[in-house]
Amino acid sequence: MFILKNAWISIKRNKGRNILIGIIILIIACACTITLAIKNTAGYLIDSYKSAYDKEVTISFDRENMMKDFDSSGTEGRENAREKFDNIESFTISDVESFADSDYIENYYYTYSVGLNGNNIEKAEIESTNDKPNGFGHGKENNMSSTDFTLTGYSSLDAMSEFINGTYTMSEIVDNAWDIAFDGKYVFINQELADYNDLHLNDKIKLASEDGQTYEFEIIGIFTENEEGTSEPMSMFSNSANTIITNASAVVSITESNEEVTATINPTFIVDSYDHVEKLQKEFYEKGLDENFVLQTNEEEATSGVSSIENINSFATTFLSLTLIIGGIVLFVINMINIRERKYEIGVLRTIGISKLKVALQFVSELAIVSVVALVLGAGIGALSSKEVSNSLLQNEINSSNERAEEIDKNFGGADRNGGMPDRSFQGKMRGQGMPVVQAYDSIDAVVDSKVLLELLAIGLALVLVSSIASMISIERFSPLTILKERS
Repeated sequence: MFILKNAWISIKRNKGRNILIGIIILIIACACTITLAIKNTAGYLIDSYKSAYDKEVTISFDRENMMKDFDSSGTEGRENAREKFDNIESFTISDVESFADSDYIENYYYTYSVGLNGNNIEKAEIESTNDKPNGFGHGKENNMSSTDFTLTGYSSLDAMSEFINGTYTMSEIVDNAWDIAFDGKYVFINQELADYNDLHLNDKIKLASEDGQTYEFEIIGIFTENEEGTSEPMSMFSNSANTIITNASAVVSITESNEEVTATINPTFIVDSYDHVEKLQKEFYEKGLDENFVLQTNEEEATSGVSSIENINSFATTFLSLTLIIGGIVLFVINMINIRERKYEIGVLRTIGISKLKVALQFVSELAIVSVVALVLGAGIGALSSKEVSNSLLQNEINSSNERAEEIDKNFGGADRNGGMPDRSFQGKMRGQGMPVVQAYDSIDAVVDSKVLLELLAIGLALVLVSSIASMISIERFSPLTILKERS
């Protein structure tokens, strides 16, 4: 009690010096609070960006492995390569379901595609009457497919990446489209194909397999392709003009009823960690995946968006370190000057029997009291400022997040098109597809949380200890008789 009482009396007696120390600590506290809030915001953004991507794994053909033994020196070598290629075992939906039954996989979806011909509709193409070289992609000479249309079935909304990333946009759609899209033989067709055949919503189209079996579908949506340069050179139509979109169940029913129809499946697996991909690939091989296929991830894409934010985090860390170093040096110097000015007071206290420890604790207590008051004021000012600073850093991401949500809503035929999407907010759809869901801070507590306050308290204690070293060293070295003699 004696120590605290003397410390309080000394603070009141030396108001000017303590106000100066308090202002310095207040500025340091304010700067540290804002810097810690920025680090908090940067960490939130980094976490948001990292969680914006599902950890996707896809199966791709390993051309490098296929070609390593390829001998192009003669007919025999080419024949061997062709035979090796023909012997590659493809995988089916049942294989994909078997692959997905793994401890490393959290979810999966796929597209299932078959080639069909038109029965009551024509393929969107214009044959040129000009004599053009073969390399220009004109007319039927460049059509490598033996069928007119590609019927692509999606297993779920998650698989419809073309609509999520904006490649496709619904231009017309029936009101209950998304309630029935994955149940029954309903299709979305390209606007170019619709115009070419004068087709409209609710019209029926018939497609046929090469052996003559026909399949009827109802049009519930018409989409457009947005990317420029996606069509073949010298072609009037986009690459997706003859792509017809349906659900995977509809394609499965075709393949099950007709063994002559060959389907292609493209699965995407969501894994719990990129670290498990190598083990997962080994597991797939054990389950029958041909070794000419390999697993690929989106890890590089998922981590590429955080580099600039990590730079902000690093800058904030550097600024915080410099602030503490400079602040600590300034306080140390001021405390050294303070000790020299109060040398006589130290000599008197030591002469009347006050121990060195108690004298040192009095000086530390003075600095601690001033520091606590300054830290509280600085933290309050910093907290009020940090909310606006943090939200200004988030503003671009907030705007992008909102615009992206509206864009995805539009792509699926929502917004003013009455598309009837089950989840009109699309926040869940955006997360996992490369777009972070970022929201503004609506309270100071969210920016300057308990972690920031604890860090600020630790900073304050560190400053008090560092600047108090001067007191402890000086008091330890001072001799009370020498001090009084010098005074006289």
